[in-house]
Amino acid sequence: MSAASRDNGRGRAARLFAHRFRQNRWMLAAGVAAVLGVFLALPQWPWVVACVIAALFVVAALAPSRTADQRRVEAEEVSNSGGLIGLSSENLAAAVTDPLIVFDGAGAVVHANAAATAAFGALHPGILLLLKFRAPEMQEIIQAVLFGHATARQTDYSERVPIERVFRVTVSAVGRGTGFYVMVFKDQSETRRIDRMRADFIANASHELRTPLASISGFVETLRGPARDDAKARDQFLQIMQNQTARMARLIDDLLSLSRLEMKPFLKPGATVDLRGVVESVIDSLTPLAKDSGVVIERDFADDIPAVLGDRDELFQVFENLVENACKYGQTGGRVIVSMVGPETNAEKETTVTIRDFGPGIPEEHIPRVTERFYRIDGELSRTQKGTGLGLAIVKHILTRHKAHLTIRSKLGDGAAFTVHFPSE
Repeated sequence: MSAASRDNGRGRAARLFAHRFRQNRWMLAAGVAAVLGVFLALPQWPWVVACVIAALFVVAALAPSRTADQRRVEAEEVSNSGGLIGLSSENLAAAVTDPLIVFDGAGAVVHANAAATAAFGALHPGILLLLKFRAPEMQEIIQAVLFGHATARQTDYSERVPIERVFRVTVSAVGRGTGFYVMVFKDQSETRRIDRMRADFIANASHELRTPLASISGFVETLRGPARDDAKARDQFLQIMQNQTARMARLIDDLLSLSRLEMKPFLKPGATVDLRGVVESVIDSLTPLAKDSGVVIERDFADDIPAVLGDRDELFQVFENLVENACKYGQTGGRVIVSMVGPETNAEKETTVTIRDFGPGIPEEHIPRVTERFYRIDGELSRTQKGTGLGLAIVKHILTRHKAHLTIRSKLGDGAAFTVHFPSE
């Protein structure tokens, strides 16, 4: 046992003795008084017996008594003696959900928790961190701490294989003079992805608004100048300005719809909706548009279509977007088929609605991204068809709120099929 441990033991014993003395001081006083009384009143020989009795009083007074106060004092002593020091460092590291690596003064791994192993592969004791992490920023912070240039350093570290990840890395010394250091990785990938999405969204929205504004501004300038007295040009320019204004209005409406949906993504609708009625209403409202595009909308509905939980207006918006897109972008096929299948005749026990067109189809590499905001396969065609680039993003958000999902199947030259899946309640 070390000298420090013996000193700590003596200190605890002294404090516990003092506590017991204070707790039993009245009993001690009574014992001493009894001994004095017997000594003064009796002949010489009985005082030996009195001394024995007094000694018993002292022993009884100082004997451990399991009172609440004593248990509290003992608990405090255990806590003050450094109970955390007894905990296993491996258990502490395992309790950290972020990747954590402990290394020594030579830069060799001493311990890595499960999160670090899952993130960076095997990190056996003895592996040199400078060989494991070769990025310049990682080399710099490890060396700075090892060589005593700083007690703690922080940097950003990114990996692109197997997937792109970004970490905020902190390296610091463990205590003072221990010779050990700890490296903690805080995953920033999701935060960076959201920041990038926000920046892309602002850039795309600004671009989409700037184009019609520039067009309107140019025509206003022309009407005030060279075309001031040209009635034919004036009518033509005013028509173009009206179209551009309508385009901006559609874009703003879609942005507002998307914003409202993002504010309530987890609020599950509680009303019951007649799905067949919603889809039939959409088809009836878009029949004139389909006729103008040279498209015939065909219906193929099963008999077992149940009602679903949902918001009627939002579901109308979903199928309006899908059927309208099929009519616009698949018009070369001449027809669009809207089919509905209930859970009784569906292998997945789901209610599904499929909008199938026979147009040029969607290249396979674009399918995973068509629901992203402002993503366009053919930007010029989309603008010609008065698209805002937000329709399928709105569809995805609405379906997520309804616990439903969208699947897309397509083959170049053979059209595309968009299927909405509603889970059985």
